[in-house]
Formats: sequence, C-alpha cells, structure tokens
Amino acid sequence: MNARVKQKLAVISSPPVQALRLRPLRDEDEAAFTAGHRAMAAEGFIFGLGYAPGKPWRTYLTELEDHRHGRNLPARYVPGTFLVAEVAGEIVGRTSIRFRLNDFLTEQGGHIGYGVLRQHRRRGYATEILRHSLIIARAAGIDRVLVTCDLGNVGSRAVIESCGGLLDSLVTVDGKHSVLRFWID
Repeated sequence: MNARVKQKLAVISSPPVQALRLRPLRDEDEAAFTAGHRAMAAEGFIFGLGYAPGKPWRTYLTELEDHRHGRNLPARYVPGTFLVAEVAGEIVGRTSIRFRLNDFLTEQGGHIGYGVLRQHRRRGYATEILRHSLIIARAAGIDRVLVTCDLGNVGSRAVIESCGGLLDSLVTVDGKHSVLRFWID
C-alpha cells in the first residue's frame, strides 16, 4: 500500500472532527483570545499577529480589518486575513492567510500560518484549519499556496502533507533554525 493510500485511510478511519469554522475576531472574543495569546507566547509561538498585551482591543480589530483590505500596512506586512478557528463556540486556534508573498514570506512564512491551542491539539483541528484556509486562499486567487513549518515540527509537516503539500526545499534562517517549504497546488 503506497503512502498516499495509507494517508487517505487514516483520515477516513480517524474520529470525526467537531464542526470547525473560521471567522473574524469579535468584540466579545477579547478574554479568550488574549488567554490563547499568552499561552502560545509561553511556547514561543505568536498567536495574535500584530497583537501586544495592553493594546486596546478595538484598535487591534481595526488593524486586522485594515490588513484584510491592504490599508495602513506596517513595513513587511502584506494584505491578508486573520481568522480564529471556533468549535462549539470556543476558540481552538487561528489562521493567517496572506494574499501575496514578500521576500520574508517567500523564504519562511508562506501564504498560510496556523496554530492550535495546546488543550485542543491532536483532534484534527490543524488539518481542518489548513483545509478551510486553502479554500479562502483559492477564493482570493492564489492557485499555488506556499506553507512552511519548522524542520522539527513533525505534526505540522504531517498536516501540510495530508492537505497535498509537496516538499520544495529546506532553508536555514539566520543560521539558527531550518524551515521546510511546501507548495500545495
């Protein structure tokens, strides 16, 4: 049995994922979002892109809306959308979908970056987040999607490959860590 057939059988036989949906942040998400941001920061992962503790919530929501429309972008930012992943009314993760690439994103960031909060891992949510993100990227006109992960992130690599990612290259960033680059057609 080849590797692709085994992957498909694993998906078919895995327990069903509760209905996950991606959506923009809302006013009422502040407490849950900031708790998730703190938890992921402790793991060295940026949950809320562009968010800093103490930033007024309304300001952050306005910035995210501006980024979606390509307005008032900070240096090195590109137009994109930031969405949280929700299951049964609870934030379980997030995704950032960039509508174009700059040099930094081409090397190590890609079109899509996603994360799942620790207490919600190993339930298939990362795969669902990436699948939904790919649909949004395609709707935005991105036919070939670049997704990256750190060399040691075995779980993320498996998610990317299960969504059709084909390894393109391995790059070393600043001589510190290695990043795998995958394309999904």
